[in-house]
Amino acid sequence: MIVAMNNPTTILYGIPNCDTVRKARAWLGERGAAVQFHDFARQGVPLESLGRWAAQLGYDALLNRRGTTWRRLSPAEQQRASDAAGACALMQAHASLIRRPVVEWPDGRTTVGFDAQVWNERLAAGSKP
Repeated sequence: MIVAMNNPTTILYGIPNCDTVRKARAWLGERGAAVQFHDFARQGVPLESLGRWAAQLGYDALLNRRGTTWRRLSPAEQQRASDAAGACALMQAHASLIRRPVVEWPDGRTTVGFDAQVWNERLAAGSKP
Protein backbone atom coordinates (compact mmCIF):
# COMPACT_ATOMS: atom_id res chain seq x y z
CA MET A 1 0.00 0.00 0.00
CA ILE A 2 1.35 3.44 -0.92
CA VAL A 3 0.71 5.93 1.82
CA ALA A 4 0.45 9.66 1.19
CA MET A 5 2.11 11.50 4.02
CA ASN A 6 2.58 15.15 4.97
CA ASN A 7 6.33 14.57 5.25
CA PRO A 8 7.00 11.66 2.90
CA THR A 9 10.20 9.70 2.76
CA THR A 10 9.90 9.11 -0.97
CA ILE A 11 8.14 11.17 -3.64
CA LEU A 12 7.16 9.51 -6.90
CA TYR A 13 6.35 11.86 -9.80
CA GLY A 14 4.46 10.74 -12.85
CA ILE A 15 1.18 10.30 -14.66
CA PRO A 16 -1.20 7.74 -13.13
CA ASN A 17 -2.21 6.09 -16.41
CA CYS A 18 1.43 5.45 -17.42
CA ASP A 19 2.15 1.70 -17.33
CA THR A 20 5.63 2.21 -15.86
CA VAL A 21 4.29 4.49 -13.13
CA ARG A 22 1.60 1.93 -12.24
CA LYS A 23 4.25 -0.80 -12.10
CA ALA A 24 6.49 1.39 -9.94
CA ARG A 25 3.71 2.27 -7.52
CA ALA A 26 2.76 -1.39 -7.17
CA TRP A 27 6.40 -2.41 -6.65
CA LEU A 28 6.88 0.19 -3.89
CA GLY A 29 3.57 -0.75 -2.31
CA GLU A 30 4.55 -4.43 -2.19
CA ARG A 31 7.61 -3.38 -0.18
CA GLY A 32 5.65 -1.22 2.24
CA ALA A 33 7.42 1.97 1.19
CA ALA A 34 5.85 5.21 2.38
CA VAL A 35 5.39 7.19 -0.82
CA GLN A 36 3.75 10.43 -1.80
CA PHE A 37 2.55 10.44 -5.41
CA HIS A 38 2.78 13.68 -7.37
CA ASP A 39 0.50 13.59 -10.40
CA PHE A 40 1.95 15.70 -13.24
CA ALA A 41 -1.44 15.76 -14.96
CA ARG A 42 -3.28 17.24 -11.96
CA GLN A 43 -0.54 19.02 -10.03
CA GLY A 44 1.77 20.10 -12.82
CA VAL A 45 5.54 19.95 -12.95
CA PRO A 46 7.23 21.75 -10.06
CA LEU A 47 9.73 24.12 -11.70
CA GLU A 48 12.18 24.03 -8.79
CA SER A 49 12.16 20.22 -8.78
CA LEU A 50 12.61 20.07 -12.55
CA GLY A 51 15.68 22.30 -12.30
CA ARG A 52 17.10 20.17 -9.49
CA TRP A 53 16.52 16.95 -11.45
CA ALA A 54 18.15 18.39 -14.57
CA ALA A 55 21.16 19.52 -12.52
CA GLN A 56 21.50 16.14 -10.82
CA LEU A 57 20.71 13.81 -13.74
CA GLY A 58 21.18 15.95 -16.84
CA TYR A 59 18.27 17.11 -18.96
CA ASP A 60 18.86 14.35 -21.54
CA ALA A 61 18.12 11.71 -18.90
CA LEU A 62 14.76 13.35 -18.21
CA LEU A 63 13.64 14.19 -21.74
CA ASN A 64 11.61 11.45 -23.42
CA ARG A 65 12.36 11.73 -27.12
CA ARG A 66 10.68 8.41 -27.92
CA GLY A 67 7.09 9.21 -27.02
CA THR A 68 4.22 10.52 -29.06
CA THR A 69 4.37 13.94 -27.41
CA TRP A 70 7.90 14.45 -28.75
CA ARG A 71 6.94 13.25 -32.21
CA ARG A 72 4.01 15.67 -32.27
CA LEU A 73 6.24 18.68 -31.59
CA SER A 74 7.28 20.77 -34.55
CA PRO A 75 10.96 20.63 -35.57
CA ALA A 76 11.34 24.17 -34.19
CA GLU A 77 9.94 23.08 -30.81
CA GLN A 78 12.20 20.01 -30.78
CA GLN A 79 15.19 22.27 -31.49
CA ARG A 80 14.43 24.15 -28.26
CA ALA A 81 15.56 21.03 -26.39
CA SER A 82 19.16 21.52 -27.52
CA ASP A 83 20.12 22.99 -24.13
CA ALA A 84 19.02 22.58 -20.52
CA ALA A 85 16.95 25.77 -20.36
CA GLY A 86 15.02 24.96 -23.53
CA ALA A 87 14.51 21.32 -22.61
CA CYS A 88 13.24 22.26 -19.14
CA ALA A 89 10.85 24.82 -20.64
CA LEU A 90 9.46 22.14 -22.96
CA MET A 91 9.11 19.63 -20.11
CA GLN A 92 7.41 22.28 -17.99
CA ALA A 93 4.91 22.92 -20.79
CA HIS A 94 4.44 19.25 -21.72
CA ALA A 95 4.74 17.00 -18.65
CA SER A 96 4.48 13.89 -20.82
CA LEU A 97 7.94 14.75 -22.21
CA ILE A 98 9.44 13.77 -18.85
CA ARG A 99 10.59 10.16 -18.59
CA ARG A 100 8.70 8.44 -15.83
CA PRO A 101 8.68 7.87 -13.02
CA VAL A 102 10.94 10.42 -11.39
CA VAL A 103 11.60 9.47 -7.77
CA GLU A 104 13.12 11.57 -5.02
CA TRP A 105 14.53 9.13 -2.46
CA PRO A 106 15.06 9.66 1.28
CA ASP A 107 18.84 9.65 0.80
CA GLY A 108 18.58 12.78 -1.36
CA ARG A 109 19.13 11.08 -4.70
CA THR A 110 16.81 11.22 -7.66
CA THR A 111 16.20 8.50 -10.22
CA VAL A 112 14.27 8.43 -13.45
CA GLY A 113 12.68 5.32 -14.90
CA PHE A 114 12.04 2.04 -13.14
CA ASP A 115 14.98 -0.22 -12.25
CA ALA A 116 14.26 -2.73 -9.46
CA GLN A 117 17.94 -3.21 -8.57
CA VAL A 118 18.60 0.53 -8.21
CA TRP A 119 15.35 0.99 -6.33
CA ASN A 120 16.24 -1.77 -3.85
CA GLU A 121 19.51 0.08 -3.19
CA ARG A 122 17.68 3.38 -2.67
CA LEU A 123 15.19 1.80 -0.27
CA ALA A 124 18.05 0.23 1.68
CA ALA A 125 19.94 3.53 1.79
CA GLY A 126 16.84 5.30 3.11
CA SER A 127 16.42 2.87 5.98
CA LYS A 128 19.92 3.43 7.40
CA PRO A 129 20.21 5.72 10.41
